[in-house]
Amino acid sequence: MMRTSFPIFFVLSLILSSSYAAVQDFCVADYTAPQGPAGYSCKNPANVTVDDFVYSALGVPGNTSNMIKTGITTAFSSQFPGLNGLGVSLARADLAVGGVVPMHTHHGASEIALIIEGTITAGFISSDNKVYLKTLKKGDIMVFPQGLLHFQVNVGDTPALEFVSFSSDSPGLQILHTALFQNNLPTDLITRSTFLDTAEIKKLKALLGGTN
Repeated sequence: MMRTSFPIFFVLSLILSSSYAAVQDFCVADYTAPQGPAGYSCKNPANVTVDDFVYSALGVPGNTSNMIKTGITTAFSSQFPGLNGLGVSLARADLAVGGVVPMHTHHGASEIALIIEGTITAGFISSDNKVYLKTLKKGDIMVFPQGLLHFQVNVGDTPALEFVSFSSDSPGLQILHTALFQNNLPTDLITRSTFLDTAEIKKLKALLGGTN
């Protein structure tokens, strides 16, 4: 099933992407040069090899021995130089039983998730606060529009695996609970701006490494 799913998955990825190759063949990332607002500088074509266009890390299961019981492995331009400027990327998510991809957003890309194994409840919240929620099974795909809060939870009794495609080689990421509780934003201000209980905020800060 996994082999037959990948061709469809890559076609969807390419439809979402805006191809830098329309301007030139490619711009393999040069990690030794400074990174600018538009991304990485291009490696000298004379130094480009086929290995710049091959990445094997997504074939290795992620480590789920953590607080969220989920391992995320990314293939973004920061790890996979051949993606630079092509407007497409991938990631792998391994979710143990009860594992979760917490509420988060990608400011730079839309996302398509393909369920390879297991049962995952996924959803996103639109800008008018409407919730779009669905329990997905093997072979299902779901799209998450750019910039909207979304999440995935393994609701089955077996581990789950999903591959996700992005419409950018560097989609960006902000996780809601770390944005609130894993920094030095004063507890009093969080209480006033979110209406959460002060004791609960302090508990979450202690858990996630926040201060103040």
